[in-house]
Amino acid sequence: MEKNMLPTIDSVRLSEKQKQQLIRLKTKTGIENWNVLCRWALCMSLAEDSVPPIEEIPSDSNVEMSWKVFAGEYADIYLAILRESYHNQQTMLEGISITNFAKLHINRGISYLVASQKTTI
Repeated sequence: MEKNMLPTIDSVRLSEKQKQQLIRLKTKTGIENWNVLCRWALCMSLAEDSVPPIEEIPSDSNVEMSWKVFAGEYADIYLAILRESYHNQQTMLEGISITNFAKLHINRGISYLVASQKTTI
């Protein structure tokens, strides 16, 4: 498959719930940037072998970032890891685009980050 034929992600837009969770995490951790917390969330979720829960996640907040801003200088690496995971779990992802797959992982990862903050307080 040619490189330009591979699935890609243009932007990441968060739900209002995710935004509120990240606001609390920013306050507790002192981390200023949405994209840093979202990257951690993505990595925490991708570390799991299981598919994140399939759910409809609204893009109803005003927090949106391009893939390049989301992933930073390692955008190609994050995308390659996502593509590999997507490919390996595709049989369980009927009708789910790679963009929605990323949203599911970010959502699960944010939940993990929130839960880890609750246990350390």
